[in-house]
This record gives sequence, structure tokens and C-alpha cells, in this order.
Amino acid sequence: MGRSGTRGFTLIELMITVAIVAILARIAYPSYVSHIQKGLRRSAQAQMLDIANREQQFLLSNKTYVPYTDTAPAPSITGSGYAFPTELSGKYRPDITVGASTVPSFTVTFYATGTQVNDGPLTLNEQGVKGCGTGCEPSTKW
Repeated sequence: MGRSGTRGFTLIELMITVAIVAILARIAYPSYVSHIQKGLRRSAQAQMLDIANREQQFLLSNKTYVPYTDTAPAPSITGSGYAFPTELSGKYRPDITVGASTVPSFTVTFYATGTQVNDGPLTLNEQGVKGCGTGCEPSTKW
């Protein structure tokens, strides 16, 4: 009796397939993680621009800027409908420092934490000057 009607994969064929999939996953995973980190960085930068816009609106109404931290959110910013997005919680810690001189000034800083810790801090001031840590491209300054 022969095995003419038997079909299926041999063990060696399955092992080769698993090895190929493992190699592809090992190559693709770092790119995937990098893509996710860049997406979160872009989301944080968009939030910083939103906060800066709200600060400018507050300045027009009150002739001063308002400080903000993740532990003490400013009622004027949160009262205007702003809420720190949950997708960035645990990835960035927001902070707005207000200058003490006669000329109003502020700096929005998002400190990278958790999986984004390699980014370093992202900054934006009242003049629109942007700064970034080690994770973003120095030529574009986001």
C-alpha cells in the first residue's frame, strides 16, 4: 500500500515557515514601534499647539497667561473644553510655565515618560519657537 492519497505538510516545511515568519516579525517590529512613537509625538505636538492657542486666547481676555501642570490643571484651560487626551497619558507629562517679567510669556513643555522616554522634552513658547529632545529630527524642530 502506498501513500498516494495522503496530503499535508511535513514537519520540516512547517519549521521553515515558522522560521521565516519569526525573521520577518523581528525585522518589522522595531519599525512598528518607531511608527507608533512618531505618531504619539505628532499627537503631543498637536496638543501643544492647541494649548498655546488657548493660552493666547486667555491672554487677550485677561492680559496674562495661565500656568498648567498635570497635577494642577488650570481651570481656565480645562474650562474652555480642553482635556489632556487619554492616548498621551503615561506617555507625556504636560507643563506650562509662565514668565514672571512684565512682558507676558509662557513655555509649554511635554516631558516624555513611559514608552516615549527616549524622545526627551518637547517645548513650545509664546513666540512659536519649538524645541525637541533626542527623538525628533533636529533639522525640522517639528
